[in-house]
Amino acid sequence: MRKTLFKIHSWVALIALIPLIVISITGSVLVFKSEIDGLLMPNSHFVVKEQAQRLPIDTLIEKTQTTYPEYVVGSWEIFNDDTADRVYLIKRGTEDWYKFHLDQYSGNILSEPVGTSHYFTDWFLDLHYTFLLNDLKSLPGQTGTVLGFFFAVFFLVLGITGLIIYRKFWQRLFSVRWRATLQIVLSDIHKMTGVIGSPIIIILAITGGYFNGAVWYHEVIEHAEEEHFVLTKNLYNEEISFQHVLDDSQKQIPTFNGTFLVMPLEPDENITLFGEVDTPNPLASEYANTVTYSKLTGEHMANWDIREVGVGWQVIDSFRKLHFGYFAGLISKILWCVIGLSPVWLGGTGFYLWFTRRKRKKQSQKNRLKKHSAINA
Repeated sequence: MRKTLFKIHSWVALIALIPLIVISITGSVLVFKSEIDGLLMPNSHFVVKEQAQRLPIDTLIEKTQTTYPEYVVGSWEIFNDDTADRVYLIKRGTEDWYKFHLDQYSGNILSEPVGTSHYFTDWFLDLHYTFLLNDLKSLPGQTGTVLGFFFAVFFLVLGITGLIIYRKFWQRLFSVRWRATLQIVLSDIHKMTGVIGSPIIIILAITGGYFNGAVWYHEVIEHAEEEHFVLTKNLYNEEISFQHVLDDSQKQIPTFNGTFLVMPLEPDENITLFGEVDTPNPLASEYANTVTYSKLTGEHMANWDIREVGVGWQVIDSFRKLHFGYFAGLISKILWCVIGLSPVWLGGTGFYLWFTRRKRKKQSQKNRLKKHSAINA
């Protein structure tokens, strides 16, 4: 059994070595996405909070529509701190998404609309999840998403088989035989790194695979027999006050704080406001709860409170914080970044150990052939 698992572990690692290294490096960098965005574009990512209250979102939406009449507002990421609002637009008559940054306190536009993969970290995010293959017209639309899903499965297999194969290594976890040969030293470090990092690698594999699988299901299965609706105008009643939606949502769910406003993007959709609530669960995401309003009248329709649903939904909601590692602030981010890079080291040492064993095995076969030839002579 152990020998079979070892072969599976080795061949999966060899087959998926380069893609897994790409996922590892990009994922570790993206743990600090917000911090990197702040460094690379401080004038648009951050705002100076000169007043305590945000401007009414109706005022901000009106300014956006006046400034960019060739676009339709698709969604709005809402911040109440020193991070600028991010506004997502759709160019009328197309399926092309754009985004720009806006100062929610002054109403100043901080950047021009650009593609959703324009900025470095957004491009890196696309590379992380799809290997940039979804944009290649010669391939099926979700090729990169599907490959990302399967490589997440490979990550999962490597984590599980590694834990099983080296389960006894826990007894001497930090005992590396430093005075032994290079192969033995690297083997010990490989096992130690793998055993320590495997639990987190398994979490990253499950959550990342879920995200890619969910996107594929939505794009390929749910829309299998229909094209995406192409927006040419707003699908909601222009008389609706979105500030009223924000204010009313706080009455619908206790302690609710809206974080992401999604406009109706298809004829059968309504206005949805995602948000966070006070909860003892540290893994509850900032998008865990939703309040839905009619696109025709603006009247309240339904609530989704993460505190009142089953454990299964709460587990799925936790995937966001678990994947990006920001559930415990800087400490968990650093840990996720370091462990996320471990496959680079594991891949390098694993390839060296495999190559060394293969070379030794071939040499042993040659020696046996020479000995056999000598005997027959």
